[in-house]
Amino acid sequence: MALLVLGLVLWTAPHLVKRLAPGARAGLVARLGEGGTKGLIGLVIGLGLVLIIIGFRSAPYVALYTPPAWAIHVNNTLMLIAVFLFGASHAPSRVKAWLRNPMLTGVVVWAVAHLLVNGDLAALILFGGMGLWAVANILAIDATAPKAPAGPVPVMADVKLAVIAVIVFAVIAAIHTWLGYWPFPR
Repeated sequence: MALLVLGLVLWTAPHLVKRLAPGARAGLVARLGEGGTKGLIGLVIGLGLVLIIIGFRSAPYVALYTPPAWAIHVNNTLMLIAVFLFGASHAPSRVKAWLRNPMLTGVVVWAVAHLLVNGDLAALILFGGMGLWAVANILAIDATAPKAPAGPVPVMADVKLAVIAVIVFAVIAAIHTWLGYWPFPR
């Protein structure tokens, strides 16, 4: 469990430093340059991700609650929405006109979806931690950065994004199956 927590810290801290400790980041840039700073931050985040995966996969199962049977249906619907939101953050989408942080909102939706179907301590730490990180990041961005205006986007861009989201969701489901986690009702 310690590796999981350490991984979450190594993931979270570098993501929040830009907004919550801009002076510390500026000091790194002064010493390492912009490229060196981005490289170091990327390395720390990557190490955090590796530790999250190892820590989660090796964590003992400690049951906290029993997920309801209906939750798997809600999970899959929320996951499709989360995948769409991730895509909307990087592609032309009308979602950006009414949702400022689609990727981070997608992380919150992803976290809630997984907390609905995983009732163990490691899942609570991972998905609860990532969800809290995303909320903190949304609040930090909203407090420190002006909202960029969203330009006009054709409806077909969102239709295309929805189709891609369904395909990506299917790939994610296949990967979960390959890892031994059947993501659909039995």
